[in-house]
Amino acid sequence: MLKNMTTTAVGGPATHTVTATSEAELIAALIAAEQAGEKILLVGGGSNLVIADAGFAGTAIRIASRGLSIAQLDDARVLLRAAAGENWDATVEYSLAEGLSGLEALSGIPGCVGATPVQNVGAYGADVSQSLLWARVWDRVAGEVKQLSNQDLEFAYRDSLIKRTSDNGSPRYVVLEVAFELARNSESAPIRYAELARRLGVEAGQAADAALVRQTVLDLRRSKGMVYDPRDPDSHSTGSFFTNPIVDSQLLAQLPDNAPNYPVEQDGMVKLSAAWLIDQAGFAKGYGLEGTEGFGLAGGRAALSTKHTLAITNRADATAADILAIARAVRGGVEQRFGITLENEPLLIGLEL
Repeated sequence: MLKNMTTTAVGGPATHTVTATSEAELIAALIAAEQAGEKILLVGGGSNLVIADAGFAGTAIRIASRGLSIAQLDDARVLLRAAAGENWDATVEYSLAEGLSGLEALSGIPGCVGATPVQNVGAYGADVSQSLLWARVWDRVAGEVKQLSNQDLEFAYRDSLIKRTSDNGSPRYVVLEVAFELARNSESAPIRYAELARRLGVEAGQAADAALVRQTVLDLRRSKGMVYDPRDPDSHSTGSFFTNPIVDSQLLAQLPDNAPNYPVEQDGMVKLSAAWLIDQAGFAKGYGLEGTEGFGLAGGRAALSTKHTLAITNRADATAADILAIARAVRGGVEQRFGITLENEPLLIGLEL
């Protein structure tokens, strides 16, 4: 069952399931499925997938390739190469153990390395586009391996060329390996996130001890149920279910004065806090649990995390339908209250929100 391969633990069976433990096996599995005329679903850590209860009519390929290496670029810069199937947080931990900095603010994010450039994974003011140098991919259209530079990947907020050329979890470009340009330094990259800077006792824009940044980020993420723990139902989710909306700055005039908003690179646009919008629309932490207004939606099987309103959690044998019932209620409530339509961050496989 595919639910056993995802952090939200929902989803029926695939027609075929293949585990690829090397780059060669991954390419072979892709070619074999295509020659058989089957749809393809790629599964890494399963932390960004919500799969239909009916399952997936096609071949699910589980990416389990391994390999980490470093090479000196010059006196200060190091190239870290990681296979797509490597666990992301273990890769961050490895980089720090090797005396490298640049990835520490991305600690604790679940999933595999190969997924990071797809979503331009990020947290606490950092994202992979800030350090990713290139990604080696299998181009399913051209039938060949290509190396895509940071610029080639056309990164944006939680977006990339790979994501934009994917079809329901089946990308044109399948990540084989990712390379990051990091600093050989015990100090972190500049801290861009105010909450993290406060915890570290530094000003935004300043650096801190990289190992301390990692531990502080892990503590923050655990306090919000954002580090996967089989014993903690608040972490049985895809993390943030909705992205922070980027809207025209003129919309701020229609929001309360205390609505959090952040500058973005796009002229005339600002980023809002999805968590704040959800809370202000009347959806508190734990919405969906017994005793809350949303209990009837999924009978308590699915609910907002009791630690963070952005996560929709599997409390006890939830189905994909249960997860989406909570998601639809939240999205509809925010749209009704603020006129803003939230967009889902995880891939919905065989599902529509």
